Amino acid sequence: MSEKDLPHVPGVSDYDGAAGGWGALGAVARAVSGQLALGRETIALHRMNQPAGFDCPGCAWPDPKETSSFEFCENGAKAVTWEATAKRVKPEFFAKNTVADLWNLTDYTLEGFGRITHPMAYDRASDTYQAIEWDEAFRRIGEALRALPDPNMAEFYTSGRASNEAAFLYQLFVREYGTNNFPDCSNMCHEATSVGLPKSIGSGKGTVLLEDFDHCDAIFCIGHNPGTNHPRMLSTLREASLRGVPIVVLNPLPERGLERFTSPQHPVEMLTNSSVRIASTYYKLKIGGDVAVLKGMMKYLLAADRAATGAGQPGVIDRAFIEANTTGYEALVDDIEATSWDAIEAKSGLSRAEIEAAGDIYAKAERTIVCYGMGITQHAHGTENVQQIANLLLLRGNIGRQGAGICPLRGHSNVQGDRTVGITEKPNDELNHGIRSTYGFEPPVEHGHDAVAAVIAIREGRSKALVALGGNLAVAMPDTEETFAAMRGLDLAVHIATKLNRSHLILAKQSFILPCLGRTELDVQATGPQSVTVEDSMSMVHASAGSLKPASEHLRSEPWIVRGIARATLPQTRVDWDGLVADYDLIRDDIEKVFPIFFDFNQRVRQPGGFRLRVAASERDWATPDKRAQFLLARGLDEDPLPDEDNLMLTTIRSHDQYNTTIYGLNDRYRGVTGRRDVIFMHAKDLAARGLKHGDRIDVVATGVNAADGKRRAVDGFVAVEYDIAEGSVAMYYPEGNALIALESHDRRSGTPAYKSVPVRITRSTVQGAKRPKRQAAHAV
Repeated sequence: MSEKDLPHVPGVSDYDGAAGGWGALGAVARAVSGQLALGRETIALHRMNQPAGFDCPGCAWPDPKETSSFEFCENGAKAVTWEATAKRVKPEFFAKNTVADLWNLTDYTLEGFGRITHPMAYDRASDTYQAIEWDEAFRRIGEALRALPDPNMAEFYTSGRASNEAAFLYQLFVREYGTNNFPDCSNMCHEATSVGLPKSIGSGKGTVLLEDFDHCDAIFCIGHNPGTNHPRMLSTLREASLRGVPIVVLNPLPERGLERFTSPQHPVEMLTNSSVRIASTYYKLKIGGDVAVLKGMMKYLLAADRAATGAGQPGVIDRAFIEANTTGYEALVDDIEATSWDAIEAKSGLSRAEIEAAGDIYAKAERTIVCYGMGITQHAHGTENVQQIANLLLLRGNIGRQGAGICPLRGHSNVQGDRTVGITEKPNDELNHGIRSTYGFEPPVEHGHDAVAAVIAIREGRSKALVALGGNLAVAMPDTEETFAAMRGLDLAVHIATKLNRSHLILAKQSFILPCLGRTELDVQATGPQSVTVEDSMSMVHASAGSLKPASEHLRSEPWIVRGIARATLPQTRVDWDGLVADYDLIRDDIEKVFPIFFDFNQRVRQPGGFRLRVAASERDWATPDKRAQFLLARGLDEDPLPDEDNLMLTTIRSHDQYNTTIYGLNDRYRGVTGRRDVIFMHAKDLAARGLKHGDRIDVVATGVNAADGKRRAVDGFVAVEYDIAEGSVAMYYPEGNALIALESHDRRSGTPAYKSVPVRITRSTVQGAKRPKRQAAHAV
């Protein structure tokens, strides 16, 4: 985009700076001052990611062994200031604001009111939330859950910011209650990893450690944006770039954090306003072209291997590794050889020369790390995408050795840990045995609901209760209108939260908001101050202890709240809830009993930096049925087919002032957008082909599977922004784009919604301003 060539659009311009730098420091300063708690937030920032402090409530990028006194990033600082704010939402606020009035406010405004101070219950007569005592809230929630004819009529959602201790108690309560309905934020982001990698390498987690980046010879970054979603990764990429490691990026649109970075922790760069180049090569592939590119790179490797061995030189395929460790190589070769370069080029949007150049970098690197994010997983065939990355790495033995491996970039700070301690709708025999032997009750064994299945069950009336341990589930889910309507039919909705969000305003017959402590706050139980634990993207487990005075004397910790609901729901419980919550060491002792991988939990987590959970594939111990890594096929290249040649493929993205559904502000600095979110990023040729230009109002209508039921899913009146995005691809912000995606549009193997591959038709708009999806009254039907 170039301002001099385009008509002026309010709030849209060029941004020419690097990621980080003075812009990041200025954003942190504005975030701190905007929350009116300068002393409180500054103390918190000094303790974030420190050995005796608390873990960042933002992303799951690991902490370096040597931490500075300012080991945080811009968006981590925003997360802390958002939580440590001086703003409060007291009972008086709710008394003055009906739910109907609050419903008309933006999501940004709702969360911006501040921390909720009291447990609240909805009162239908006044259309307001009113304060309620904790014991009374628990009594009513317990009665409602016991009144359900079948425990499987309740859904228990978990946000990835919940600690290991809270998540473990939560899954224990739910299983004693009698269901495996665990819709989880992982279902919406990296479930394709959790499903796909165990089939490939026997482990559902990444195989690398942070130190591996010090030893790699090449890094491939596919479908992720570290500048916004995991900014501390930029320091790692910066160091790799400075030592000459090629960093190859495959992404539909340029992301400033993958282009160049000015480190706020390096005075020379700050004072000279200089930056370090991150990507050595940046390829803008079409949305849905990931399988094509990966197959193209493998096709190049096979040809290069034949040429080398034919000339009597060492091949580029690691045949010794393949023969000793894998199954399915011959079938993969047949599939790759049967795939034409014409088809690969057409689907990927890249030329054969570009793909072969990327393949050559990979072939020449002795040790390679492939990093990927939701640009890989959130597709109708996200599981196959993940497995093709594994195939690429296996061809050269790049799993299970130093400086090489697969690196899925998790989002929330403990989304991986929650899954490790039992938040799963598909319990295995080991989990069931651990619960049975430790607590003496029989856990349910049938598979429960993931996030999509849960909302469909609510829509169809098969589920009547929702308990949410954090998060903003209704807004995070696809099919905005149907999801909202479905949740209004619930009998019970319970939200454990720190701040107000839209999900709280979608009312069931009984609705409760239970305010909890944040990661930054002191948690004192019967035996004194407590710490919790989290697991990062690289399977490192470490302690987190807040130190700030709680925002209200009425706040309680997540483990304490789970205990209260469990005791009220299960009068004959077999679990010593009071004892466990009095001393979190006892929770960790029980985690160790149920999950032996946590052996010596309390001792190891007190070591500086914590400890790493074993990832068998990192040791070339393949926990697959035949004890070998598997080359798995993705038939064809139609990762996400377009139903009509006039259609474009849309992806949803996060703005730089955003983390998941939380909107910190209305700016997207690196993309040059200020004060607005009603934009669609489009290639100049795609605009011209539709008789459109930069700044025009447009309507975006979903097609294909998202229109198969005959419903019109659309966002109308948004602004077209000419952008350097791959031709045939368009992008808009999440969660605004969720309105375009049907619940049925998801990966059939993992259940992950296809947020990153939405076929759409774009036309000139007939409305003057942005018209978001119809929002009915907030009340239950």
